[in-house]
Amino acid sequence: MKGVAITGMGIISSIGNSVEENYISLIENKIGVSRIQNIPTVHADIIKVGEIKKTNDELVNELQLTPDNNFSRTAMIGAYAAKQAVKAAGITSINEFRTGLISATSVGGMDMTEKYYYDYFKDAELIKYISCHDGGDVADKIAEELGLKGMVTTISTACSSAANAIMLGARLIKTGKLDRVIVGGTDALAKFTINGFKTLMILSDDYNKPFDNKRKGLNLGEAAAYLILESDDVVLKQNKKVLARVSGYGNANDAFHQTASSENGDGAYLAMKKAFEISGLKPSEIDYINVHGTATPNNDLSEGRALLRIYENEKVPDFSSTKPFTGHTLAAAAAIEAVYSVLAIQNNVIYPNLNFETPMEEFDLKPQTILKNKNIEHVLSNSFGFGGNCSTLIFSKSE
Repeated sequence: MKGVAITGMGIISSIGNSVEENYISLIENKIGVSRIQNIPTVHADIIKVGEIKKTNDELVNELQLTPDNNFSRTAMIGAYAAKQAVKAAGITSINEFRTGLISATSVGGMDMTEKYYYDYFKDAELIKYISCHDGGDVADKIAEELGLKGMVTTISTACSSAANAIMLGARLIKTGKLDRVIVGGTDALAKFTINGFKTLMILSDDYNKPFDNKRKGLNLGEAAAYLILESDDVVLKQNKKVLARVSGYGNANDAFHQTASSENGDGAYLAMKKAFEISGLKPSEIDYINVHGTATPNNDLSEGRALLRIYENEKVPDFSSTKPFTGHTLAAAAAIEAVYSVLAIQNNVIYPNLNFETPMEEFDLKPQTILKNKNIEHVLSNSFGFGGNCSTLIFSKSE
């Protein structure tokens, strides 16, 4: 199976403001996790985050928004990345084909809501910010910036949101519903997110260490990334260069707990199993696994067990988590890691799982810890969300 063509990508994260900058950071071990600068919070000196260093004012200027705009930070970084993707795909007429946008977010415009919450009813000027709280407003704003007239929808399934956006986009193209879909996700940091994860007691006070026996928890991050998916008809008509293909996908929900994954990784196992069925690939044909790897005690144990179940008596391929570079970017995680997966295929590299020292005592799984060159045809990327929503994507080299 050929899969659905990827013809363009755009990204902004704590390790770079473009696809090229992100790739350079990944291969040169430039991490984006640091102390909080943009948000006034009592936790600033206690935790580290993967923060985009551009301020809201800088984003307003770069997007050429009017001073009276009501864009949340989530919408701004989303528009920033989506515009990059459209340009990279060489799209000059956005509505030329049946084109849709599937955008993922978990926090939506929470940054604006918490900023103006107590003042909404005192100052009529601020009422315009109420509407930007909604997750759907983010997608609408991005579509507006792109001039898109077609289908626009939002997916919010916690940390697997963007994987489900990519999956839905691929299915819409394969079933002939759309010719082109802009897919991805965006989430900005907010006090709400920081306080929420602090309450769950899964934040690390140090750099995150996925799959390490002494892992303490995750570092939150913010990012946005979008990919352009196009049908083979469009690729042929416009003689498009295909960066890679979405060849497999699957999602499952183990419904084990509101926030925790099941100890045996039931949802993760089923999602991977479905992705292999759709792709027609065997697990042994995967050259690199970009694991969800949040560095929480629960996730890494659950994901590791799911991988061992999928591979049974076979050796688990080279794997690593890129979250030590960027932090966990929630609804954007699967989108930025989709970009990284495509870059791994294009450049035949496996990124290092930074900060790893001690193998986990529960099983014999060790991530790749240094940059490795290797011929890569197929990459499997995992993303798991709260509520047990597990999603897997498989990206393959274009023929």
